[in-house]
Amino acid sequence: MAINFDLNDLLAFRAVAELNNFRKAAEAVHISQPAFSRRIDKLEQALGVRLLDRSTRRVNLTAVGRDFARKVEQLLDDLDNTLLGIRGVAASRMGEVTIACVPSTVYYFLSQVIRRYHEVYPKVRVKVFDASANEVLAAVSRSEADFGLNFMGAQEADIEFLPLQEDRFVAACRRDHPLARKRQVTWSELKDYDFISVARSSGNRLLLDQALANVAERPQSIYEAQHVTTQLGLVEAGLGVAAVPSLAMPAADHPLLVSVPLTDPVVTRSVGLIRRKGRSLSPAAQQLYDFLAEMKTGKKKRAAKR
Repeated sequence: MAINFDLNDLLAFRAVAELNNFRKAAEAVHISQPAFSRRIDKLEQALGVRLLDRSTRRVNLTAVGRDFARKVEQLLDDLDNTLLGIRGVAASRMGEVTIACVPSTVYYFLSQVIRRYHEVYPKVRVKVFDASANEVLAAVSRSEADFGLNFMGAQEADIEFLPLQEDRFVAACRRDHPLARKRQVTWSELKDYDFISVARSSGNRLLLDQALANVAERPQSIYEAQHVTTQLGLVEAGLGVAAVPSLAMPAADHPLLVSVPLTDPVVTRSVGLIRRKGRSLSPAAQQLYDFLAEMKTGKKKRAAKR
């Protein structure tokens, strides 16, 4: 049996079923009242049943019409959801995502996740803006990046912060350095060695200055660098020791560098995802955000099994 009506006829019927008035329903779907009446007539003729009882002032659904109205509502809702899903898939398979991050998160968080993301969405271009914590926060706040990976932002009113991992500060030194043989090192012990710090403009420096404000014998820097990677380069060259986030350290089997946990006090930073509050991400950006957010869920599941 051929179906001799179309989507516009169903939309017209839904309008009159909701409004119980031909004139208002015709206005709702933006056609004239005679054209609207023809659509309803066409639908009733195609179905072979009467859907409406009409009077000069009011329209009422018949028993069949009420049942059909419920089914049409469900059908149109399902169609809307299907179309939105198709649009989301299409958008997420093409396009561009910009993620801002502090460099220390690239190896641990981003590399594996981006590889997985690229396998699923090979046409999406991913731009990584690696910068200082302040610059990452600014890029997300100004919508220059879709979202970010940072240890700053939790206190910002316009930023949503999703913590992923607590990152402890460690002493970075060469394997041939006296501290390398220790199981842990206090901050006061670092004062006896040439110390390499990050600049005052660094988010890590601000965090450390606050955490060590009450430490009487804290290390004083001989060298100062803008970035943690530069600190580690100077350590590797034998110029001294540095305090860096554990995420910034190379693999444990590095031929020259080793990390030793710092105590008295233990200083940590919370690394997480940041995004602007109230801003919807594109489907492509949302998918990458979700992939990264899953890391936290995965850690909880692994911890629960232990």
